[in-house]
Amino acid sequence: MALGTVTAPYEPRFDTGRICLDLLATTHPEERLDSVAALRAWITGSGLVPGDTSLAHADTSWPAAFRELRGQLAPLVRGRPAPGVPSHDLALARVNELARAAPPAPRAVPGEDGALVRRLDGPPGRAALLAVIARDAVDLLTDPAARASLRQCEGDNCPIVYVDTSRGRRRRWCSSEVCGNRERVARHRRRAALARA
Repeated sequence: MALGTVTAPYEPRFDTGRICLDLLATTHPEERLDSVAALRAWITGSGLVPGDTSLAHADTSWPAAFRELRGQLAPLVRGRPAPGVPSHDLALARVNELARAAPPAPRAVPGEDGALVRRLDGPPGRAALLAVIARDAVDLLTDPAARASLRQCEGDNCPIVYVDTSRGRRRRWCSSEVCGNRERVARHRRRAALARA
């Protein structure tokens, strides 16, 4: 996203710092993985596959599988996983199960200009793509420094969780252009209303 631009509510966002958190963000402000076409756009936009990778083989079972993984990730990321809590145990078992599949195999091939570009060895399967996200979640959940950097957006009604890599760890919003801008506008309106009163 270019500086000074605002993401439309229906566009996928990739500003959380982790692909597993980007998947969680697909519920806000509304469901974004409601069709195969929307999922294909998200997979490409997230960088799971190179931009020119064909995903024509994706079928109607794919969005449900990605939404299911998202549902398993939510309690693990938003809460502190605790042994013995049935919902966390089941979610963790499912994420670990999905992480077992082999991720898509990358290759370096010469591009049109002769520079090496990344391509996949073949069309990526659903299980392989889910494995990439599940492995990212495992990495996040098992890295104390990354877990300590997780933040909940302070924007009104924004459920997005992101990794705060800002200097001083003082980032407040998932996106300065989206939630930060809304907060600045609301603050300006409050000041203007007080000045008029």
